[in-house]
Amino acid sequence: MPWDRNQMAERAAQELEDGWYVNLGIGIPTLVSNYIPNDIEVTLQSENGMLGMGPFPLEEDLDPDLINAGKQTISELPHTSYFDSATSFGMIRGGKIAMAILGAMEVAENGDLANWMIPGKLVKGMGGAMDLVAGVGRVLVITDHTSKHGEPKLLAKCTLPLTGAGVVDRIITNLGVFDVVEGGLKIVEIAPDVTEEEIRASTEAALV
Repeated sequence: MPWDRNQMAERAAQELEDGWYVNLGIGIPTLVSNYIPNDIEVTLQSENGMLGMGPFPLEEDLDPDLINAGKQTISELPHTSYFDSATSFGMIRGGKIAMAILGAMEVAENGDLANWMIPGKLVKGMGGAMDLVAGVGRVLVITDHTSKHGEPKLLAKCTLPLTGAGVVDRIITNLGVFDVVEGGLKIVEIAPDVTEEEIRASTEAALV
């Protein structure tokens, strides 16, 4: 069976290393906070001005003043700190964040990422993704392998406006894990009971 959203987030949490500062994007990436291994210390940063995000709170612990960049209610930790967004983006642009885990509408075989707008649709703003992909040490994308219409999201070339060119290092989809390498995407891991043939049939990008 392909991985579900929580399994994708749990697999992404395995990419984290002790001592890292990590930014989680909107959507599936926010679920990663629930699966950080207990034997490592990872500090989550939110571009709206919070360092040290905890997991999603139980209903009785909700605090409407504590939200992430996606406006989801989150929890704080004993070492949590707060600051303005200018300081937050100073961290990002200054290379202080080890990894950004982001969603995607499209990823190209050369690592191009499109995740901030669809032409003709209302967009509130480009958000922080463009700064993140340019300033962090490593970019990990979590996304479904195909769109809701069954069209591939791992493409030879992105058709949507780019968030960043050649910025993606690794991709986790519901079908498997892929690295951006010279000549295309390398299959690193396949989800349980998914075949390589199924992956190839759902992928436009070159698989090497």
